[in-house]
Amino acid sequence: MNKSGKVKVALIGTGGWGRQHARILQAHPEVDFCAVVGRTAEKVQARAAQFGTRAYLDIQEMLDAEQPDLVNVCLPNQEHFQPTLQVIEAGYPLFVEKPLTFDLHEADTLLEEAAKRSLFFAINFNHRYARPVQMAAEAIRSGRTGEINFASWRFGGEGRSNHPHANLIETQCHGFDMLEFLCGPIESIMAEMTDKTGGGYRTLVLALRFTNGAVGSLIGSYDTSYAYPDTHRVEINGSQGRILIEDTVHRYTYHRTGDELGEVWQAGYFNDYEREFHRTFDTHFDAVIKALKQNEAPPVHAVAGRRALLLAEAAITSFEEGKRVTVPSV
Repeated sequence: MNKSGKVKVALIGTGGWGRQHARILQAHPEVDFCAVVGRTAEKVQARAAQFGTRAYLDIQEMLDAEQPDLVNVCLPNQEHFQPTLQVIEAGYPLFVEKPLTFDLHEADTLLEEAAKRSLFFAINFNHRYARPVQMAAEAIRSGRTGEINFASWRFGGEGRSNHPHANLIETQCHGFDMLEFLCGPIESIMAEMTDKTGGGYRTLVLALRFTNGAVGSLIGSYDTSYAYPDTHRVEINGSQGRILIEDTVHRYTYHRTGDELGEVWQAGYFNDYEREFHRTFDTHFDAVIKALKQNEAPPVHAVAGRRALLLAEAAITSFEEGKRVTVPSV
């Protein structure tokens, strides 16, 4: 930390979601936003000027000059590996965007190299920090759902990529992470996918079995729209009750089994913070900074990114070979 007791954080990336990183770093009371790295001089200088930090075009130059306490990495989805490995090999703690990589061997390399150096290595599965998701997790932990018997995840919007399984790997990684966060490990997967709209397998449906005996489904698509109401929905049904999560941050509902009268949380009139999806990132990053300062493990370790990729690869194998695929245990 610097003399003021703040955590020096540098950002690699100047894209759209990188702007959310910059916003949070600039505003966080415990952060000294020391630098941003980009590939285009005009763009990185504009981003640095906007958020009051220093601009660099080279990662190593920035690391040598700034020596940050934490490096945030937010780059195009298929370009995560080499810059992340460079930061790890230089010995700096880091907080990365999902997906960890598109390749399991690359994911293993990153985790192994970080472990060799005992580095803090966090990943931004920020959906976990939505108020409805936190409420669902607490309801499950306290036994309000009883034994879970089925769960479903549906999430769709727009997206473009030259990777045939981009939707599965870069977007539905949130679905894998969420379902396992709430319901426990997934044991096996059976997949159907379609490329009827071109541009890869943009829509898919998975049948899941959890190690606790419950079953589930995951539907994901880039052939729909984030503009639609209820474009995201999670349902968790147990022996004692049912939970619904609508549009991640919009609404949480719980019903006891057989009871027509339910409980609903929805952000109130002045509660703009919890109705805004981007603020799930703020809440997660608060937890990241707290863990880093207290020398604790990340709230969501990068190993969760590997797990999501492992599940995605099992789904691809299932579709290609037309069979149910058992997933190695956590």
